[in-house]
Amino acid sequence: MVNKVILVGNVGADPEVKYLEGGVAVANLRLATTERYKRNGETVEQTEWHSIVIWRGLAEVVEKYVTKGMRLYIEGRIRTRSWEDQGGAKRYTTEIYADSMQMLSPRQDGNSNHGENSSRPFSAAANSAPSPQASAPIPTDESDDLPF
Repeated sequence: MVNKVILVGNVGADPEVKYLEGGVAVANLRLATTERYKRNGETVEQTEWHSIVIWRGLAEVVEKYVTKGMRLYIEGRIRTRSWEDQGGAKRYTTEIYADSMQMLSPRQDGNSNHGENSSRPFSAAANSAPSPQASAPIPTDESDDLPF
């Protein structure tokens, strides 16, 4: 069986990075992918928003270098989790658990001329992420429409 996702898109807001017990970093970000096609001679755009979860060392890289508007290449796995909201209703969310990431945009800190390749890939081992049951739920607000 295969559960593999590859996305190239733009970060919709600065990532949110938290440190759990034991100093384990987890980053959450929203990635927009846009499909363009022609319908009756007009260009149509359809944007999808993806919730990305990144763990450990790769999350620390996200905290240091990833900002709103950057273009990222993400490889990962689809995960769906559920929780109960404040009213007791069962809610579901689908997330991409990233295994690797490549920054496709130039670094925004002005230090891109120090011999570092700004699009160098950063990877995390697939087995370094805890199981979804071991992680605390991180609710997302699906109503955010972030234009850019």
